[in-house]
Amino acid sequence: MVGAMAGLGKPAKSARPAQWPRKSRSGAPHPTGAPVLRDSVEAGTFEHLFFVSPAKGEPDRLLRAARRILDAGRQLRREARCDGRILTSAEQLLTTLTAASVRVLEEILTLSRLNRGRVFPSYDYLADATSLGRATVARALRILEGIGFVVRQRRYKRIEGDGAGPRYAQTSNVYRALLPDIVQRYLPRWMRPAPLPDDQVQREADRQEDMATMRATLCPRERRKAMEKGQLAKVLARIEAALDARTMEDATQRESQIHPQPLMDSYIREIQQSWTSRPTRHA
Repeated sequence: MVGAMAGLGKPAKSARPAQWPRKSRSGAPHPTGAPVLRDSVEAGTFEHLFFVSPAKGEPDRLLRAARRILDAGRQLRREARCDGRILTSAEQLLTTLTAASVRVLEEILTLSRLNRGRVFPSYDYLADATSLGRATVARALRILEGIGFVVRQRRYKRIEGDGAGPRYAQTSNVYRALLPDIVQRYLPRWMRPAPLPDDQVQREADRQEDMATMRATLCPRERRKAMEKGQLAKVLARIEAALDARTMEDATQRESQIHPQPLMDSYIREIQQSWTSRPTRHA
């Protein structure tokens, strides 16, 4: 009876509506509650720098290289298990490649060949095309990105809505297939890129050294302007410009803390203490 009365005396907890945005773990209120993942970029603002049309036969070469690495990874796992071989960090990374990862890469390369490098499938599309589950597709993409076969970028898009609520939503990622450097030593000679002549390698090294010396003498703005020659250089220039703007903003906000002015009372008191004391003559 006492327990029942005690239960009646406690105020009932109010149920939070399901449409309210979930609070963050830190306790700070989320400004919009928008379901946008970290490191996402707005769709339509960078794709012209990200997508590159593949060369003729490049998707097939990448797929053959991935299948070779799949066999090499199995061989490395067998040697580590049976012979007790200690694998390097690069070899351990290659052993994570699975058949499902190669199948997902094959679908990405097919889309790259058909769409001239513009690859932005959803997880549902990849799951249906490869007959794999969403969790398997997500794990395969993480493996491909970790090895270096795929570069992906998250995106978000603007949505229209009435009243309170988020104005952004997550959309499909963009993908770009590459041949990582760590897999070249495990490929047969006929699948490796042709080496450059020694004189051309030396000329390129001298050119890079001269460019580095020249850029070191430029201010940040002139350095960005000089680097805007390629696709990746433009992206790096944008990142550097954003970092410079943030640095200037921080410097402006902390300007009062760089050289703070002393209070007048303490300044006068310090001057008075530095005076030499003299005996005063009384009339």
